[in-house]
Amino acid sequence: MSIAASLPQIQQQSWFDSTVGRYLQAKEQALYDQAVFDLFGFNALQMGYEQLPLLRNSRIPNRYVASAFVDNEVQYHLSCSDDFLPFADMSLDLLLLPHRLEFSERPHQTLREAARVMMPEGHLLISGFNQLSLWGATASFKKLFSDTASYPWNGKFIGLARLKDWLALLGFEVVSVEMCCHVPPFEQTVWYRRFLFLDKVSGQRCAMLGGVYFIVAKKRVAGMTPIKPNWKLSPLKSSLVIGPTRSKPTQMHSSKLSLNKKNSRKKYEQ
Repeated sequence: MSIAASLPQIQQQSWFDSTVGRYLQAKEQALYDQAVFDLFGFNALQMGYEQLPLLRNSRIPNRYVASAFVDNEVQYHLSCSDDFLPFADMSLDLLLLPHRLEFSERPHQTLREAARVMMPEGHLLISGFNQLSLWGATASFKKLFSDTASYPWNGKFIGLARLKDWLALLGFEVVSVEMCCHVPPFEQTVWYRRFLFLDKVSGQRCAMLGGVYFIVAKKRVAGMTPIKPNWKLSPLKSSLVIGPTRSKPTQMHSSKLSLNKKNSRKKYEQ
């Protein structure tokens, strides 16, 4: 069960329609479009953010969108919770979790479910709010001075370093990390336009201070380690292979040897 599912969906949708919400969607849509284009497989799932077509550039044939809400106006394939996905083990090649972990009551269970349903060498795409940014500072400020913070400041932001540790424990390898949304979360359009230059300046000099991080991880499965033969050593001899053997000396050969010994003695005595 997610925290976002307990909130009115109208409140969440109104934030997406605001200036800062549209700015966030544009930045993340570009990142997802670039990432999913080169990922292949048979089944892909987008969990949440059903108002954004994050799988539109994917070339995977079977693409599904799941929602934690029940809304007839939004197009999605199924309604489910992110910590108990209705999919078989190792059935998904690509899984998208846009801002699901910070709004999940059990983010560890959400990642465990992701590891369960992912195919070996499958890809997991996660986007989340960065604690070490002006976005994270805004969330902390609003929680400190208000008991009823609205979306998205009511979520539990997860640090990037901690999330990397969680992924490593579940067998995921972090392939790449990108940051976006360097403009502070201004709700006024005038202030937002004045600080648009930060996307270029901060993106080059202090990229890790972006408001949103975007992670591409791959599920690794431990397998057998091939042992390379050491060609410098002598090859192993099989008991089934008949090798050359030294034959016993014949009677003629032994007589020749005795004769040679007698001749050598005579020469030595003379």
